Amino acid sequence: MELKKIGNVDFVSGGVCAAKGFKANGIQCGLVHAGATLTSKKNDLALIVADNECSAAAVYTTNKVKGAPILVTKEHIADGKARAVIVNSVNANTCNPDGYEKATKMCQLAAAELGLDEKDIIVASTGVIGQVLPIEPIANGMKSLAEGLTYDGNKRALEAIMTTDTQQKEIAVEFEMGGKKCTMGAMLKGSGMIHPNMATTLTFITTDAAISPEMLQRALSDNVKVTLNRASVDGDTSTNDMVCVMASGSAGNKLVDSENEDFGIFSNALYNIMLNLARMMARDGEGATKLVECAVTGAKDEKTAEIVAKSVICSSLFKSMIFGEDANAGRIYCAVGYSDADFDISKVDIAMASKGGKIVLGKQGCVVAFDEDEAKKVLAEDEIQILVDLGEGSGAAVAWGCDLTYDYVKINGDYRS
Repeated sequence: MELKKIGNVDFVSGGVCAAKGFKANGIQCGLVHAGATLTSKKNDLALIVADNECSAAAVYTTNKVKGAPILVTKEHIADGKARAVIVNSVNANTCNPDGYEKATKMCQLAAAELGLDEKDIIVASTGVIGQVLPIEPIANGMKSLAEGLTYDGNKRALEAIMTTDTQQKEIAVEFEMGGKKCTMGAMLKGSGMIHPNMATTLTFITTDAAISPEMLQRALSDNVKVTLNRASVDGDTSTNDMVCVMASGSAGNKLVDSENEDFGIFSNALYNIMLNLARMMARDGEGATKLVECAVTGAKDEKTAEIVAKSVICSSLFKSMIFGEDANAGRIYCAVGYSDADFDISKVDIAMASKGGKIVLGKQGCVVAFDEDEAKKVLAEDEIQILVDLGEGSGAAVAWGCDLTYDYVKINGDYRS
């Protein structure tokens, strides 16, 4: 998938290890679903560690049911500081009576092996909800996990957080701030149970830029609204999802502690990271074959445009249409029309575009005649744009989703096995 570049950044390799002073590792410690036998060799436990104390910030799922790791992480980074992340896949450690205890124990185990305070550890889990997390495999694997930490261990860590993901999702950028070269990198897991309500993913971002915890939180909260919060696969808001950022300051730039020019540069770098991760996640939706981008323009304001864009990419009928490569323009108008936004449908134009061309589907609220063969060419590509012009103002927004396929049901029909 082609990366999107906004502003003055350069893409580099390295993921969460791209920034100065960050090590990572991932191992298989032997976690399995309840009643199952270990057959996979995939890593299931990851660790990211900074050489020095970092500013830290996070955003969390809005689901009322929250995984125990979220509760522990909120407490640990309340002071805006962190040194490491410990995360497992297979088991979400959610809806369990001993969940908090197990999440705390994971931090204690990592801290003891690393010689850190447990309060400096961020903890996360992903996988099946409602199964008790066995702590023994994690305890047994911690020494090997810590000893294997390297400055190029990003791929091993990334593999360990994947569940139904079919593609590895990581990115890194370089940018100049205050005359210093800074780097930011990230890894993400997310393929299903994804809906734009800050319940999209586990995402871990590292940077060597120097920025205060307060400004780091502001940059993260602002950017999540226009990136990960606008990606949807299936309409389900997960219980464990979080995005966390650690900033070490190793780049040597002047501390960003106010909303100045350097803050704008930092925020743009973070936007590039999160924009591309959102697109990667939507493209790798469970069973998906296509990435869909809905770009809404001509709205009274950005919020109206966002509501309409999300309504389109969340429509099951629309998503099925994309999978079947059937240019049923009425389904787009339908999804636009039931969005909870105020606009005049008689002014709305719609079109779709891809590398296969561009075709107008509707004008002023009505479907127009179009060439079905040309429409097929547009929909045959693996990245499709839906263009909606509300015809009322300058507000604009983009949301990302994917098609709905037979494989989505197959994957989720036997997820635990």
